[in-house]
Amino acid sequence: MENTLFPIFLKTNNFNFLIVGGGNVGLEKARTLLKQNQSTRITVVSTCFKADFFSLAETSPHLVLVTRDFREEDLIGKDLVVIATNDAYLNKQIKRLANERKLFVNAADQPDLCDFYLGSIVNKGQLKIAISTNGKSPVLARRLREYLEEEMPENISESIENLNIYRSSLKGSLKHRLHHLNRATTALVASGQNKREPYIRLFYITSLVLVFVLGYAISNFVSIAEVKTVLSSMPSEFYYVLAIGFFAQLVDGALGLGYGMTSASAMMAMGISLPAISGSIHSAEMFSSAVSGYTHYKFGNVNKKLLLWLCVPGVVGAILGSLFVIYIGSEYEYIAYPFVALYLMIIAVRLISLALRSSVVRKKVKYVGILGFSGGFFDAFGGGGWGPIVTSTLLTKGRPTHYVIGTVSLAEFFVTFAASVVFFSSLGFGYWYIFLGLAIGGTLAAPLAARLAGRLPKRLSYVLVGLLVFAASLRIVLSFWK
Repeated sequence: MENTLFPIFLKTNNFNFLIVGGGNVGLEKARTLLKQNQSTRITVVSTCFKADFFSLAETSPHLVLVTRDFREEDLIGKDLVVIATNDAYLNKQIKRLANERKLFVNAADQPDLCDFYLGSIVNKGQLKIAISTNGKSPVLARRLREYLEEEMPENISESIENLNIYRSSLKGSLKHRLHHLNRATTALVASGQNKREPYIRLFYITSLVLVFVLGYAISNFVSIAEVKTVLSSMPSEFYYVLAIGFFAQLVDGALGLGYGMTSASAMMAMGISLPAISGSIHSAEMFSSAVSGYTHYKFGNVNKKLLLWLCVPGVVGAILGSLFVIYIGSEYEYIAYPFVALYLMIIAVRLISLALRSSVVRKKVKYVGILGFSGGFFDAFGGGGWGPIVTSTLLTKGRPTHYVIGTVSLAEFFVTFAASVVFFSSLGFGYWYIFLGLAIGGTLAAPLAARLAGRLPKRLSYVLVGLLVFAASLRIVLSFWK
């Protein structure tokens, strides 16, 4: 057996920890311990500290920082020792002194000096899973933790509580209780395994029927010659927009955001009017967001309270943003163009900054209504930005990814619907060929985008998309000043 570690779970409020080292590694170890229990008693000894240590100490009353060199007396009254210095000789000295006092030691990136490891931890309410690679690959352990945190539902703690109540209510022998518990959990597993299959089958069957009905209907009213005539008279912009729609959907499907900002920046470079850009994007997005939002709702990825706080202000913002872009688009389009391009540049920078964040700390989300209004307004104004504004903000506050994407996707349907109604009622459907190009291009790219989802390096992809939009928008801004 290669891995001889025996996993245990400590009640950390009963232990005193000593961390030697005030750099990035020591900070990471302190955060790991405090994340599991804010009452954990930790003393950190170092000649100097990262600035974040002092911020952490302000919110953690049981974290004590001692600014000086390590002394043997620091081991008195401690139960576990974490070494986080880059001085190999000092690390060995601390290890020897600690073991003489029968204290267990963890030394960062030095398995030979470790008596125990601080593994990657998945924490969902009452459920806690510790992952260890025997000190061989901390990166793999972290990736597994991130995957499990994404896949496990937030309400799993509620399920555990319900099972505990059910277990307590069972009477009789151990065999009898196990029989009933197995029956209950087997039903849960079976429903979880099969719940997606009916929706997938229904989607394919409905798609086939729709294609057949549309094909039959069109063949009775439109001849092949008439189709050729329509295609030959199609504006050349249609084919460019078709390619834009394909690429934008590829980006959005693979990364979860970026459709609007990618489409808008590309069509602005073509010189298409702002109302036509925003109107066509929202009309095309309305259908995809409806399917996406409904699917997320059926799979339990929607927080209803958050949805309400995003939807109502978001719709109001979308209506006002649509009216605003229609007004400036018809009256002051030459002046408005660089301002919209500048807005897209800011969104691109925000996307890049999100990708470059080293860690996300869960914080309270304030002013959700204002966030929804801003997202709706600027999304309608600039043709995109709902995802980069609302999704990125919620994600940077440490909210679960599947809840954020699910709730924001469903809210996006109402926002795009409101914007589309305003654009259609004010402008008619003169931009139909732009909408058609986006819709067809997006439909063709959807299967490939779905296959790419989760396979591309997310940070690198966000940076590349952000740089692409930034460069396209910068070109528009610079051309204005020429």
